[in-house]
Amino acid sequence: MQDTSKQYDAVIEKCRNLFVDKMSDYGSAWRILRLPSLTDQIFIKAQRIRGLQQNVERKVDEGEESEFMGIINYCTMALIQLEKGVVEKPDLSVAVATKLYDEKIALTKELMMNKNHDYGEAWRDMRVSSLTDLILQKLLRVKQIENNAGKTLVSEGIDANYQDMINYSVFALIHLNEKI
Repeated sequence: MQDTSKQYDAVIEKCRNLFVDKMSDYGSAWRILRLPSLTDQIFIKAQRIRGLQQNVERKVDEGEESEFMGIINYCTMALIQLEKGVVEKPDLSVAVATKLYDEKIALTKELMMNKNHDYGEAWRDMRVSSLTDLILQKLLRVKQIENNAGKTLVSEGIDANYQDMINYSVFALIHLNEKI
């Protein structure tokens, strides 16, 4: 599992750098997005990944990697929104947003390490396409919970689903990087 931790950190470092760069370019404009809007953004990225995996022809020269990175960053933004709430105008500096990003990722990595211990790194034998399908399934669950105004009877909350999507995306990126 030591390799997993290092590989996880390497993937997150790339995603975090992209997040910081975009914060520098755009500020925290994403803070106005309601959770269903963030969920829809993640859904679009996951659908695009699935399309890339199924279609022979590509009309846009971007691969799966950038889309998985987008899922990680949008899910992290959603976790921040869950905690901080939606605002009417951007309100976070790069430093504050990055601190919140790091906090959410640390909790998500801890969850991954605990699950990885219990599941015996089963994800290593999974295909990237299966991880994509699991992300889409989690998205459909989140959309249903959102449609139910956040109410669940026995299911984990939205935050756990976002965390799982981050972790599945990290696993997919580790697999894709190992193919190189």
